[in-house]
Amino acid sequence: MKRPIASLLVLLTVALALAGSAEAGRRRVVVRGPRGRRVAVVVRPGFPLRRTLPVVVVRPPLVAVAVAPAVFLPPVAFGAVVVERPPAAEVRVWKDDEDLDREDGWTEFTMNVNKRGSRMMMEIEKGAAQVSFAEVVFENGEAQVVDFDDKVHPRGTYQLLDFKDGRKVDHVRVVAKATTNESEVTLHLLS
Repeated sequence: MKRPIASLLVLLTVALALAGSAEAGRRRVVVRGPRGRRVAVVVRPGFPLRRTLPVVVVRPPLVAVAVAPAVFLPPVAFGAVVVERPPAAEVRVWKDDEDLDREDGWTEFTMNVNKRGSRMMMEIEKGAAQVSFAEVVFENGEAQVVDFDDKVHPRGTYQLLDFKDGRKVDHVRVVAKATTNESEVTLHLLS
């Protein structure tokens, strides 16, 4: 009686192994939509913008942010001041970028900075981007919101924020979307 059961178990194991390898060889097509579920933009008490903010796909930062906004400074309206060319490497203390895809729609992304500088620039590459706001959070918990008013900006390098006293930036949160097939938003912190 033990032999037929053992033979049956061996036969069943071989059949499952063959079925698994046949399944592994089969090609699967995955339809990819936005990289996450859509949620309302979460803001802390005192957030200075008083308009309805877009529903976004949230891309969490690679490393959790160290400082949460504690005090919001008065918002700054984005002036769309174009800079002739991206900053030179010798004056740049930090740089990071995020690729946006039109299919994702409004996207919220956070870039960990953890560096000291005196001004910040935003570079839009590959295609135009519509930007709602950028929230720059400093090491002491002060947060400066730059209001883009949901306007579309073409490719180029723009002056984002000046803080001539030389402040340490903990992180920057941006809400934006590509208005072309793809766009890339790069932030530069300068000395």
